[in-house]
Amino acid sequence: MPSDIPLVRLVGLSKGFVKGKETISIFERLDIAIPSGDFIAIMGPSGSGKTTLLNLLGGIDRPDAGEIHIGEQRIDGLSETELARWRAANIGFIFQFYNLMPMLTAAQNVELPLLLTKLGRHQRREHVKTALAIVNLSDRAKHYPREMSGGQQQRVAIARAIISDPKLLLCDEPTGDLDRGAADEILSTLATFNRDLGKTIIMVTHDPSAAKYARRILHLDKGRFIESELAA
Repeated sequence: MPSDIPLVRLVGLSKGFVKGKETISIFERLDIAIPSGDFIAIMGPSGSGKTTLLNLLGGIDRPDAGEIHIGEQRIDGLSETELARWRAANIGFIFQFYNLMPMLTAAQNVELPLLLTKLGRHQRREHVKTALAIVNLSDRAKHYPREMSGGQQQRVAIARAIISDPKLLLCDEPTGDLDRGAADEILSTLATFNRDLGKTIIMVTHDPSAAKYARRILHLDKGRFIESELAA
C-alpha cells in the first residue's frame, strides 16, 4: 500500500518550449505529491504534457522553474554527470518501443545498466539471472530481440528497468505496441511489482483498460491535473 510519505514532489514546476518566435507553456507552477508505493496512470490528450512530465521526473529534461524532489534528492539542480549517476541508481524507464540493442542477447540487454556500477562480472550475472526470472524469461536469456515476440521484448525491457532496484518506475505507453493479451501480461507484471515489491510506478497511457491496473488515474490537460479517480 502507498505510504503517507511522498516519493515524488513537484513544487511550482514550469516548463515551456520555443516555437518560432513564441514560447508555448506546457506546465506553469505545477504542484503534486505522489506517495511512495503508489501506482499512478496519467491520461490526457496528445500535447497535454504527459511524456514531458516523465522526462522531467527522470532527469532527462529540466524545468524552466520550480523544484523536483525524488525521495530526499532534489534533482533539478544536479549537473549532467550527477544526474546520470542518480538516474542509473534510482529510475527505471519502460518505453513503448522497448529500446533494446538488437546485437545483444536478452541477458546482455538487461545487464547494460549494471555496467555503470561497481559490481563485478559474477555479481552482474546473478542480478541478470534474478531479473529475468522475475519476468519469467529465464529460458530466453541467450535469445536476441529478433527471436522474441513483442511481449517478450517488453519483458526484457522491464527486467532491464528493475535490474538496479530503482525507487521509481517511469512507463511511457508501455503496452502501446502490443496486442491485448500481451498488454495484459505486462500490466499484470507491473501491478505485481507495485503490490508485492512496493515499487512506485508512474505510467502514461491512452488506454483506459491499461489505466485500470493502476491504483489511481490522474487526468492531465493543458499542463494541469484536472481530476483524479481511483482505478477500478
